[in-house]
Amino acid sequence: MPCARLWLPHPRGPGPGWTSWAEVITSPAHPASPATCVDLQLSSCADAAYTQTAFPNLLEQRSREAVESSPEYILLSVLHHLLEGQCNPDLRLLGCAVLAPRCEGSRVRRPCRHVCEGLREACQPAFDAIDMAWPYFLDCAHYFALEEEGCYDPLEKLRGDLEAEEALPSGLPPTFIRFAHHSYAQMVRVLKRTATRCAQVAKTYSIGRSFDGKDLLVIEFSGRPGQHELMEPEVKLIGNIHGNEVVGREMLIYLAQYLCSEYLLGNPRIQRLINTTRIHLLPSMNPDGYEVAAAEGAGYNGWTSGRQNAQNLDLNRNFPDLTSEYYRLASVRGTRTDHIPIPEHYWWGKVAPETKAIMKWMRTAPFVLSASLHGGDLVVSYPFDFSKHPLEMKMFSPTPDEKMFKLLARAYADVHPMMMDRSEGRCGGNFLKQGSIINGADWYSFTGGMSDFNYLHSNCFEITVELGCVKFPPEEALYGLWLNNKESLLSFVEMVHRGIKGVVMDKFGKPVKNARILVKGIRHDVTTAPDGDYWRLLPPGSHIVIAQAPGYSKVMKRVTIPLRMRKAGRVDFILQPLGTGHKKLSRAGLRDQPPQLDLEPLGARRQPSAGGSKPWWWSYFTSLSPHRPRWLLKY
Repeated sequence: MPCARLWLPHPRGPGPGWTSWAEVITSPAHPASPATCVDLQLSSCADAAYTQTAFPNLLEQRSREAVESSPEYILLSVLHHLLEGQCNPDLRLLGCAVLAPRCEGSRVRRPCRHVCEGLREACQPAFDAIDMAWPYFLDCAHYFALEEEGCYDPLEKLRGDLEAEEALPSGLPPTFIRFAHHSYAQMVRVLKRTATRCAQVAKTYSIGRSFDGKDLLVIEFSGRPGQHELMEPEVKLIGNIHGNEVVGREMLIYLAQYLCSEYLLGNPRIQRLINTTRIHLLPSMNPDGYEVAAAEGAGYNGWTSGRQNAQNLDLNRNFPDLTSEYYRLASVRGTRTDHIPIPEHYWWGKVAPETKAIMKWMRTAPFVLSASLHGGDLVVSYPFDFSKHPLEMKMFSPTPDEKMFKLLARAYADVHPMMMDRSEGRCGGNFLKQGSIINGADWYSFTGGMSDFNYLHSNCFEITVELGCVKFPPEEALYGLWLNNKESLLSFVEMVHRGIKGVVMDKFGKPVKNARILVKGIRHDVTTAPDGDYWRLLPPGSHIVIAQAPGYSKVMKRVTIPLRMRKAGRVDFILQPLGTGHKKLSRAGLRDQPPQLDLEPLGARRQPSAGGSKPWWWSYFTSLSPHRPRWLLKY
């Protein structure tokens, strides 16, 4: 056969950073030459968008056995574990396109270079975090082709079943809501179709991927979707954190359609809400667990089947335990007990990609209010969820914002017809005396919950809503559940406009970000967003509010919030720089610094030691083959 010479990194060379001549044989793997197509029998590539391949492949491996024993294939099979679910299954399918190239009509097709380049840009940080070099066989310039060369998208199957539009039954208006269970693909189609209908006020975006590679898709409603507007509060509603608790998932799918339709129909309440609020709906935080639960069928689902994610992690026990740290700090005079940083040891354990996606999401927007929708009972609970005495499984454990949290919980429960039903025999009847609301730790105590994390790490107040005693109800029950929860969902979102809001500026009108807003008598501060705006949820009454930032004198104002006030009061602050010789006014000493909200990067606990030892994953690969894959080492 004729051969050509290219300057390529060689997989068996001494390590990264070197180059050598390697012969590339014109073979059946070349797109211009004939090939014998054979069935694709590699288990890690079974979900590829094609069924036939050819040998030798693009790495000159001449049989299925040679591919399966190679370190390249072994890497693909464990990559989702190494990267903790990030870029999965995209990277695996991209690698399969090289190790098992697509064969059609006796011709081999190469994957598209632009797909490789886009994925490398998105996934390079995940490799950097575990101190691993980008795999040589995913070199976009050498193993991938341009579109004009007839390449194909190896990731097409990931999006293929989501792109096809489902036609509505004939004769039904576009405002029609189908009160049924939605598969992942159906959910994505509905959300994207809804965003298209209301493009002027809605858009969809992904906050990350589940462990099995499904987008965690959000639909947003706002007067200017896609961007934060000055002093416009932001709310997030999250469903399906437990995969088998599906009512919240469906309620948010229906709510998205309802908001769109009512906005277009001119409903003044909905138009006012969308034009003054940025609303983010994440119907399914655990789409992988949902698939497990849905496989059993509605009405037959067990109490725990599908509850956890694909890593067998309970996502509502997977967040950092900041509540224990809060209790420790609360006993020390003068220390801050808000915006508590994530402890380093948290990253030593398993952190689900879904959990990480939520934490990163919280950094992208100044969320003020949130609700997590669950199933299994009928009650609204609020923080803290972890008992202030760790040995007490049921113990009233309030936050400094106990009054406000009770108002938030009641905003949901008081307009929910079943929560207000006085029958003790109904679902959730044991919470009647408390008005169908309860402090979480007074119900049962647990650590690692999402609501406690929101309150202690950010400015966001989150409640937990248990929507009913049946976790996966039959389809015919969904319309009734929607009628019960529609008003409660709207009422709760409207609560984001309670309290005060404003802008903190310096004397030149420049916004002061990360300034602290303190309320006397409530040991929990909120901080200003990058534009200097803030929101402070507060119950009715008189409050002394203080704005403070390093390098400035603090400013104090008294505000009175009327009992029936439905719109946040405007309270701005102008901070003056501290004069020479003035002492900084601070009750927190050295702790009075802008809060550290940065998340620990993926795999930060796994960095190599200063002594130059190999990364933690190196021994695994070297134990499998005499050919050590030095191309995986960055140094």
